Amino acid sequence: MSYAIPETYMDQNELECFLVLAEELHFGRTATRLRLSRARVSQLIQKLERRVGAPLFTRTSRSVALTPLGSRLRDDLEPHYRGIESALVRAVASARAVEGVLHVGFSTPLAGEMVMKATERLRTTHPELAVEVCEVPLSDPYGMLRRGDFDLQLTDFPVHEHDLTRGPTLLAEERVLAVAAGHPLAGRDTVTLEDLAGVALLTIAGDIPAYWLEHQLPTHTPSGREIGQGPSVTNFQEALTLVAGGNGVLLAGAHVALYHGRPGICYVPVVGDKPLGYGLTWRSDGGNRAIEIFGRTTRDIARDMAPADPRRAVPG
Repeated sequence: MSYAIPETYMDQNELECFLVLAEELHFGRTATRLRLSRARVSQLIQKLERRVGAPLFTRTSRSVALTPLGSRLRDDLEPHYRGIESALVRAVASARAVEGVLHVGFSTPLAGEMVMKATERLRTTHPELAVEVCEVPLSDPYGMLRRGDFDLQLTDFPVHEHDLTRGPTLLAEERVLAVAAGHPLAGRDTVTLEDLAGVALLTIAGDIPAYWLEHQLPTHTPSGREIGQGPSVTNFQEALTLVAGGNGVLLAGAHVALYHGRPGICYVPVVGDKPLGYGLTWRSDGGNRAIEIFGRTTRDIARDMAPADPRRAVPG
């Protein structure tokens, strides 16, 4: 024997309209909240009442009230509707949650300090996101990022790579010239790029874009005079050893004087030069929410760090 199943389906628009009208008891306010016309609100309620088979509201020219049946339906429906809303909110939150490990590279001690501070903050704000950090090789600034060893890196600009995306400048700093204590420039209060004419400026060996090398370690002064080329290095400690031994000079960010003070080396501020900028870089096909979160956190860290020593790191 078969039985007819009564039509009890209620679409979401009817349900929401009924519950809002049951709360407001006013067709105009209900229409405003739902961004519907009053006629549409009336249409939805009438459709629901036909489905139920009895009035859910009593209406007069001055008031709207729930019928006993309407009150019971509201009491039965509301907790389930709110439960559905809560379940959807939780589902969206879970879909947006960040889990796993974010691998971040840093190119200099200043960049490393920013990365570590961002990592510490994320342990509180996003404990589900683990961050592992590692130094970017001086002789191969983008290789590990391209291979996927890093998800992103905080590095010194410029970056003009077709497959990499760079974010905004987070910090900028002036440059210093690292020279041996006995070098003729060691006693100067400041130097300019013009003073580099004829000196042996260390360069970097490896897979380095030519535009980056020319920006970081120029071959000519602004007036066009040639800057001597000293030995090539593959890491920063090697460079400092050569400088201390009088085998060349090195252009570097001003933070190096703080992180790498050592006997035998003087750091002379460079004036009249464009500051070095730092920011995040990631694979153009590798953006995700974890990178966005790390980027926002790093921007906050950069703002916190910038006032400490405007010559060392200033907002970009």
